[in-house]
Amino acid sequence: MTEILGIIAPHPPIMVPVVGGRDADVTSASAAAMHEAGRVLEAFSPQTVVIMSPHSPAAQDAFIIDTAPHAAGSFEQFGAGGTRLSYATDVEFARTLLSELEAEDINVIDRAQFPSLHSGVLDHGVLVPMSFLDPAGRWPIVNLSLSWLPYEVHHRLGQVITGVAARLGRRIAFVASGDCSHRLKPEAPAGFSPRAAEFDRTLVNLVAAGDFDGLMHIEPALVEAAGECGLRSFVTLGGVIPGAATRVLSYEGPWGVGYMTALVAEPALLDRLLTPDAGGKGGMPGSDETEPVALARRAIDAYVREHRVIDPGPVEGLLGTRAGAFVSLHRGHDLRGCIGTIAPTTDSLASEIVHNAIQAATADPRFPELAPSELAGLDISVDVLHEPEPATFDDLDPSRFGVIVTADWRRGLLLPDLEGVDTPEQQVSIAMSKAGISPGERIRLERFLVDRYH
Repeated sequence: MTEILGIIAPHPPIMVPVVGGRDADVTSASAAAMHEAGRVLEAFSPQTVVIMSPHSPAAQDAFIIDTAPHAAGSFEQFGAGGTRLSYATDVEFARTLLSELEAEDINVIDRAQFPSLHSGVLDHGVLVPMSFLDPAGRWPIVNLSLSWLPYEVHHRLGQVITGVAARLGRRIAFVASGDCSHRLKPEAPAGFSPRAAEFDRTLVNLVAAGDFDGLMHIEPALVEAAGECGLRSFVTLGGVIPGAATRVLSYEGPWGVGYMTALVAEPALLDRLLTPDAGGKGGMPGSDETEPVALARRAIDAYVREHRVIDPGPVEGLLGTRAGAFVSLHRGHDLRGCIGTIAPTTDSLASEIVHNAIQAATADPRFPELAPSELAGLDISVDVLHEPEPATFDDLDPSRFGVIVTADWRRGLLLPDLEGVDTPEQQVSIAMSKAGISPGERIRLERFLVDRYH
C-alpha cells in the first residue's frame, strides 16, 4: 500500500515572518507547529505534494485542478513582494486525477485550459503552508481547489487521489489548507458569532479523534455560524487517508480566527515519523505542554531559526507574576543547555522565560549554539524558583530543595531532583564547583523550592 502523509495547515499570511514582522509572534504557536510539520514532511520525503486550497479559483459544482507545468506566487499583495515561491507541477498526477474524476462523472475543470483562471499562479492558501513545509520548492505539487459540492463528493475526491497515487506508485503528502472559524471575537474580520468557539472545539476534537466521517455530520447551522474556510479540505483529507491516526500539533485563535495544525497518517507511519530516530517526538508543540514550556519553545524556535526575539505580549496568571526561572534543554538523556536567574530580572515571568530560554539555547558556555536541526528533538523544562531561605547542611534534601552556595561575591546554584545527585554532599560540591569556590572556604547556604514544568 502506498504510504501517504496528511497535514492540516492554517494559512494566515501574518504568520509568515516577512509579512507579519513582529506581529507574527501572535501566531507563534502555529508557526512552531508548521515548522514541526515541515520536519516530519522532510523525514517522510514525498515524491509529490497534493495541496487543496480554499483560496484557489473555485467553482460551485466542480473541482479545479491545475496542470500548468510550473506554479509560483509571492506575498506581494501582503507587502512582501520580494519573497517568491516556485514549484514544478506533477503534471502526470494532475492529468491522471482529472481523467479518473471524469470517469466517475465528478465535475472537474483543467485550470490550464481557461486563461481567466490564471493557471500557474499560487494563492496564499498554498503559499503560506508551503513557506513552512517546502520553501525551497524541492517537491513537485498538484494544486486543486475545493468546491461547493456535497461533503460526500469531497470525501470521494480524497479516495480517488489515493487511487491515483497507488496507480502511479507515488509517495504523496496531502496538505489540507484551511482555517477554522473566522468569528471567534467581536473584532474578527468576519464578525462575531457566539457559536464560533463551539464549532472550533467540535472540529478539533473530531480531528484529534481521527473521526473524519464526523466532520461531514457537523450541524449545518453550526458550520454556517462559524464562517469557516477549511472544513471541505479536511473532509477531503479524510477520504485520502481513511482510518488514520492523528496528532493535533497546535490550535490557537488570535485575531478572531481559529488556526489548527495537525498530522494525519496510518498509525504505524505516524509513530515512525514521530519517534526520536525520525527527528524526535520531543520538541513537538502540542496540547500536553505546559504554558511556560510552550512559551520557552516558541522563543527558542523563533530565535534559532530567525534570530528574532518574540514579544510575549500582555500576560496574566502565572506568566504575569515575577520570579526567577531556569530553562533546561535536553536531547535524549543528554543536557543541551541550562540558564536561569535566581531572582526576577524582568517585569514578568513570561519575559524571564523568553530571555533565559534563548540564553540556554545560545549562550551556555558548555555547549555550542543550538542548531535548527536540533529543535525537533528538544526536550524543555522550566523551573520557577520560590524565594530562597537560609539553610544549614542538615536542612538540605537534593530530591526536594535546590541549593545556593555563596562565598564573598561568588554564588553557585544547583536545581533539585537531578539525576545522579543523591546526597547533600554531592549537591553542595557541584554548586561550589560551578561558582569557583574551593573546598574549605567559608560558605553560606540557602535552599529553595521550585515548580517544575514540562
